[in-house]
Formats: sequence, structure tokens, C-alpha cells
Amino acid sequence: MSSAAADRARFDRATAHLDAPVAIVDLAAFDANAADLTRRARGKPIRVASKSVRCRALLERVLARDGFAGIMSYTLAESLWLARSGFDDILLAYPSADRGAFAELAGDPKLAGAVTVMVDDLRQLDLIDAARSGGGEEIRVCLELDTSLRLLGGRVRIGALRSPLRTPAQLAGLARAIGRRPGFRLVGLMAYEAHVAGVGDRLAGRPVRSRTIRLMQAAARKELAARRAEVVRAVRAVAPDLEFVNGGGTGSVQHTAAEAAVTEVAAGSGLYVPRLFDTYTSFRGRPAALYALPVVRRPGVGVVTVLGGGYPASGAAGKDRLPVPYLPAGLRLDAMEGAGEVQTPLLGQPADDLLVGDKVWFRHAKAGELCERFGALHLIDGDRIVETAPTYRGEGRTFL
Repeated sequence: MSSAAADRARFDRATAHLDAPVAIVDLAAFDANAADLTRRARGKPIRVASKSVRCRALLERVLARDGFAGIMSYTLAESLWLARSGFDDILLAYPSADRGAFAELAGDPKLAGAVTVMVDDLRQLDLIDAARSGGGEEIRVCLELDTSLRLLGGRVRIGALRSPLRTPAQLAGLARAIGRRPGFRLVGLMAYEAHVAGVGDRLAGRPVRSRTIRLMQAAARKELAARRAEVVRAVRAVAPDLEFVNGGGTGSVQHTAAEAAVTEVAAGSGLYVPRLFDTYTSFRGRPAALYALPVVRRPGVGVVTVLGGGYPASGAAGKDRLPVPYLPAGLRLDAMEGAGEVQTPLLGQPADDLLVGDKVWFRHAKAGELCERFGALHLIDGDRIVETAPTYRGEGRTFL
């Protein structure tokens, strides 16, 4: 029996008593992926990106491992909820305009001590001050560096449109302004190289584009390593007590961790290994998070239809944002219907061996977004469910 067939048999046995749709996490794969991340991090702590996990039980599991420390959250409301749940080191990765949550943060010493917010503009500090509602707690802040690669004198920009802060002088200037401002304390610097960590460089059937991406990423890593070191020196000259410098992502952990200026790396998607990570040469992971849909129709030879399945991932629309059938191997989406809201036809020889009621296992394109579709993840050890853990959605939390 092939490894894929063995996995399918395990998952089917473990969930035989459950009706699909159902979502699982294979704990052996999850733990192996965590171990690979720590190996690539070269001894530097990994801050877990919560948006890629969205399950408190699994956040607790990975943070109990050596090599992982702290959470990188995605909304301020989520940050406060996690802090109240007992997590005590939470870096909010994006600026917020949640005035109510800022008022809570400024009015609670426990929350203020556990959560660090992201800023890249003095007006964000103005918004926080205006939201304090009498709360006088000091707010921990982190600066974000623009990591984009600029070519042809700046006429070509490659990278996510995030922070406006790019030069050492710009970041040191904002650091100086924060130092003069009562109620705030600068504790960190973050630089997320999305064009390196979040872009695959092994595209099926596109060797020229793949090579172009690899060349771009090599140039981007070299440019950013030098600029990040200069920025860190400039900011530390103003704020010598800086606690951390965060960088990287699942696709660039080993490269970012090698930089002396970086004190910690971030990763999250590499724990679940969704399908988008099949296009990376920098690492190989094991698919850990899957979901199953039930066969409900057999329209003809080589075709079955499963119920639901239209779970596209965020980002620029394209085929790479669609989920894919995974087990049994050899099935594919129908080009005309894709992954549908209420039904998803699947084509391929394995369809003829499937019966109504059988499960087909899928992989989502991205990591934590799968959890927005399911209230629980069934955690599997071997061929049995050892725990059923609620997702954020299952706990009634939908932050974005």
C-alpha cells in the first residue's frame, strides 16, 4: 500500500463515525513540521503566526515545544482574547483602528503587559491616545520595516504594500518620536519579507518563471539583510532596550534566522502545510490539516460529486487559491465548475471506485483560513481521534 493510500485508510478509520464535512489535523505531521521549523530556525525562537493556526489547543501544543516562543496575532481583538486566555507574549502584526479594543488595552495592566501593537505612522499613536478613555497603561509598540525590493531606481517594486518606513533614518526618526511620547514604549522591530517567505519558486510547468523567482528572491534576501542590519543599528542607537527583531515566515525561516540582526523568526503556515507550499524548494513539509467532503452523486463514468467545497483562499483570484482533492490520489477539479458553494464535481479514474457516502480528503490552498469553515478540528494520532479541539469559529470568535 502506498503512503497516500495508507494515510487515507488511517483518516477514514479515525473518522468512520463522523459525517462529512469534517476537518482533521494529523498530529504526527503537525509535530514533524514543527520540528523541521525549529531545525531551520537555527536556535532562534519561532513566534507562531496565529492566523495560520486559529485553534487555541494547537497554539498551546506548539508553544509547549522547545524553540517556539510567543504569538504573532492578526487583530487587536484576537490579541486581547488570547491574552485573557493565558498567552502572555503577543505581537500584533498589523496596525489596528479598533478604538474599543485600544481602550481595553490601555485600561488593563495585564493586557498592556502581554500585547505589543504594530505602528508605522505617528497618526496611529494619535488614534490610540484618542481611544484611551482614561486608561493610562503604557502601550508596547513595534515598528515595521518595508522589506520590498526596489529595482531600476525605485521604478519597480516587488513586495507587499505594507509599511511606509524603509530607510534607517525613517525608522530611527519614528523611534525617536515614540521615545518622546508619554504612554508608549518601543520594544520591537518587525520586517516580513512576503515576496521571499510567501512566494513559491517551483511552479509546475513554468521553469523560466520559477528560475526568475529564485533569482529575485536571492537578490531580495541579500539587499534586505544589509538594509535590515543598518535599520536595527539605527533604531538601537535610539532605543537600546529593544527587546526583539522579528523577521521571516515559513518559506524563509532558515535564511532570515541566519541574519545576526534578527533575534526571532515568525512562522505558522508551515505547521499545517497547505497546498501553496508545494511550490517551495526551501523546505518540504507534510500536509497536516485536511478536510473531507462526502460523495453524494455519481453523474457518470470517471465522475463523482461531493457536497460543498467552495473554500477559496484569500489573495489575488486564481486557480492557485482553490482547494484541491488530495485522497484518493488522482482526482481533479472540473475546470468548468471548480470548487463549488454547494457541490464540487471531481474527475478521474479513482472516481469509479468511490461510493455514495465515501469521504474525499482535500487540502486548502492556505493554512488557517480553513478554520473559518469548521467549528472543530479532530486531532488524529495514527488511526484514532485523540482530541476534538474547537477552532476560533467553534469558540464563537470570527475576528476578520
